[in-house]
Amino acid sequence: MHSEKAAEKVVETPAVLIDIAVAKKNIARFQKHCDQHGIAIRPHIKTHKLPSMAKLQIAAGAVGITCQKIGEAEVMANAGIEDIFISYNILGTGKLQRLIELSKRCKLSVVADNGQVIDGLNQAFLGEPFPLEVLIECDTGAGRCGAQSPQEVLHLAKLIHNACGLQLGGLMTYPPMDDQNSVNSWLSQAKDILLEKDLPCPRISSGGTPNMWRAQEVSIADEHRSGTYIYNDRSLINAGHCAVEHCALTVKATVISRPTQTRAIIDAGSKILTSDLLGLDGYGLIKEAPEAIITSLSEEHGIIDLSETTWSPKVGDTINIIPNHACVVSNMVDYVYLKEEGKLSKTLIAARGLVT
Repeated sequence: MHSEKAAEKVVETPAVLIDIAVAKKNIARFQKHCDQHGIAIRPHIKTHKLPSMAKLQIAAGAVGITCQKIGEAEVMANAGIEDIFISYNILGTGKLQRLIELSKRCKLSVVADNGQVIDGLNQAFLGEPFPLEVLIECDTGAGRCGAQSPQEVLHLAKLIHNACGLQLGGLMTYPPMDDQNSVNSWLSQAKDILLEKDLPCPRISSGGTPNMWRAQEVSIADEHRSGTYIYNDRSLINAGHCAVEHCALTVKATVISRPTQTRAIIDAGSKILTSDLLGLDGYGLIKEAPEAIITSLSEEHGIIDLSETTWSPKVGDTINIIPNHACVVSNMVDYVYLKEEGKLSKTLIAARGLVT
């Protein structure tokens, strides 16, 4: 521990630090929960964007991973991840060609919620030796992408089932976080309609970290895709889903100015803490002084209001911040520092910035 603290002192700020021991405990805790309820875990790598973290999740029992973009999936496949689901509509000749190449290196499945996407996927995979597995995205109340009714699911399922280059893989949703019963009912109706028409529905995938401890309430789903749980963040603390000690990712920053008794300035601005508020007061939780508020950000400065705390940091002091939203922070820096067993290692975020 002494060597770890010594190593942290030479880390140039602002910097993102990951406590591996905490991350492993978070992985194990949710894996145990899902094992007890017979739910497969397919974690979303958007939170960490690190093949090493994905491998920890798979080693603990995850069936594979979820990516949002082909670029992320390519990085993970290059690192030896064998089962990848891309939960995003894929359009465009260049992307479809990349998808074909990716399918040769892993067990690949994707999602679609409209006929244009399905047609493009089919045209791309018509000449391939194996059909591409496609799940139908369902809007079960979150108001994002997805079929708007079980009847629309049937229409899309017929398109996929009758496409020579595709294979119907089931249903997928990113549900609202507070209405598990309605989600279960929606998906159950959709599955029943498919089975009545002799259409396969081998997999139903649900997701979300805020609702992961209630994943079993969507009993029709056999898979859950959580992302943020591996690190946790201030938004999840605020929602009561974790505590400070469960947060593996922190932003280390330095106090660079004390213009007044009630104001401190740090070297972490919107380029690292991000502008995500998520309904919270301020841009992160300062572990050394939870009552202090990071009230505003410019690109390179964070403004801290000290009026509600007796904490009085000096110029040059370093602080540790639990960000509001850990996933976005991972995409703001090229490297993170992994803390494990008294050692600190600088690690490239291999899938950072891959938005295509």
